[in-house]
Amino acid sequence: MNSCRFTPAANEMRLLILSICLAATLSLLGFAAPAPANRAGAAAPSDVREINLDGLKKLLARDPGDKRPLLLNFWATWCDPCREEFPDLVKLDTDYKDKGLNFVAISLDDITDIKSEVPKFLNQMKATMPVVLLNVSDPDPAIKMVDAAWDGQLPATFLYDRDGKVVFKHFGKIKPDELRAAIDAQLRKQ
Repeated sequence: MNSCRFTPAANEMRLLILSICLAATLSLLGFAAPAPANRAGAAAPSDVREINLDGLKKLLARDPGDKRPLLLNFWATWCDPCREEFPDLVKLDTDYKDKGLNFVAISLDDITDIKSEVPKFLNQMKATMPVVLLNVSDPDPAIKMVDAAWDGQLPATFLYDRDGKVVFKHFGKIKPDELRAAIDAQLRKQ
């Protein structure tokens, strides 16, 4: 599978399946297993903040004084291509965070995963970039706000120049060299 779709129906089905599996497991075991302890030296999970449609609008509008390029990556823990590309995004964040890139990862997971699956995945990936979880009942306005040509395919990556114009977009797993070239071009313009 090369991409996933951001739809409320996908989240509802995923929650139903997870609920059934959890109920069956708890029934068989008679109790819930304790969570594994955090390994010494492991990166703490990112503090994931919830945003709504207005929060996304503010993120896209940006502070007029912030002239850094803005990189947005839309992803979800239930999306296999998103999970596959995430190590490249973590590396990219590490390489560019001190060079003037503003990078925000936007999770499209269900809001119930904001304190569980999302931080667990970020911890496994040793991710330190800012992460927000977009909580909207209807994804279409958010999708069209980001890019009229985007149909909700995940992962989706958008690079904005210092004036807020999309200068690079990619639907599906990123090609790290192409994205790095686009970022480098924007950083040279600062």
